[in-house]
Amino acid sequence: MLEFIDKTILMDSKGIHRALTRIAHEIIEKNKGVDDVVLIGIRTRGVPLAERLSNAIKKIENIDVPVGMLDITLYRDDLSTLAYQPVIRETKFPCDINRKTIILVDDVLYTGRTIRAALNALTDLGRPHVIQLAVLIDRGHRELPIRADYVGKNVPTAAKEVISVQLETTDKTEQVIIREPVSKK
Repeated sequence: MLEFIDKTILMDSKGIHRALTRIAHEIIEKNKGVDDVVLIGIRTRGVPLAERLSNAIKKIENIDVPVGMLDITLYRDDLSTLAYQPVIRETKFPCDINRKTIILVDDVLYTGRTIRAALNALTDLGRPHVIQLAVLIDRGHRELPIRADYVGKNVPTAAKEVISVQLETTDKTEQVIIREPVSKK
């Protein structure tokens, strides 16, 4: 089992809040408002981030943007290589996603494989007008031609490093940190 140590704090709770507020403004501007916009969080940390974006948009536009959650477990391209029995969680949309502007929300964009799985899942469940991507952290190292429309922070990383997004709702703390493997002697 690989062990990691905390290397650098990239964002504290205020930094996360500022990034999400900026992304909310960018979503409103790019879409000329939020009519027909639906935020879909990718489980696990994409869901609370989508809820926070919805709250930020509400403060700016005084409009409730619906939030859904998407489980991509069965769409992963490494499902057959996982040694454990996968846990399937709920996928729940607040409305029909056909002809809507869907904004997929995730915590970290890395290889692009999670987003590819999410796109496959979404298109199996409906035909949105457009799909956009919002991520808190883009760390590079793409393996697929996928890019985010909205990014909280671009962070160049080494492939061996891990970005850990910790949110109060899931982790009882609020920060984004870079972790690196501990070398065993």
